[in-house]
Amino acid sequence: VFRTEETRDTWMITKEWPFATEPEPAASVDLSFIFLLELGRRGSGRRITPRRVELMRTVPRNSELAEYFGGPIAFGSVRNAMVFHQDDLALPFPGHSPEFLDLVTPGLAAAFAEIQESTNIPERVKAVLKRCLASGRPEVALVARELGMSERTLQRRITQEATTFRALLSDARRELSQQLLGDPAIHIDEVTCLLGYQDTTSFYRAFRDWAGISPGEWRADLIRQSEAPHALH
Repeated sequence: VFRTEETRDTWMITKEWPFATEPEPAASVDLSFIFLLELGRRGSGRRITPRRVELMRTVPRNSELAEYFGGPIAFGSVRNAMVFHQDDLALPFPGHSPEFLDLVTPGLAAAFAEIQESTNIPERVKAVLKRCLASGRPEVALVARELGMSERTLQRRITQEATTFRALLSDARRELSQQLLGDPAIHIDEVTCLLGYQDTTSFYRAFRDWAGISPGEWRADLIRQSEAPHALH
């Protein structure tokens, strides 16, 4: 759950973890903040830098994190939060799409709930993958930490389901791509980003493998199907 708080000079977003009895994994906090910051940077076309980042854990996870945020990180804080200047909140957002934000924001909360409630390992893995894809290609170790088990245990349970991590990653991308393409307001470049692909060429190639047609053609077919019933009246 994300909560916001404003003062005259600052704007703070706090990350809370209401679905678990233990502290939220560091990887989950990092990826959530990276996703939000990347969304702001890409949407505004500016390298937005937090005034400060507050993390509850006491040990830095990696040195690259501070470099990415571009601002000081206060470890051992009482909350997980990012604090920005009010001026950053007022930046123009040329890529702003209300429909896009309406889709993405509830999806994050739904993914958290899905992870906690599902007992089906493949579905739980895909739920984590869908939430983390926008920050890059998630590895097995990260997903295992998210699910509260060792990497070896996760690999064993995936094997017991007669599938592989690579296959689940592909399934997660396919399912999420079709969900995102179902909203015409979301540009295909945005879909590419949210699926963790480096470029649209890679996404187009993967989608053709899944559906036999391009993302644009799939979306056009979906629109025609949705309009067909109305054409009968």
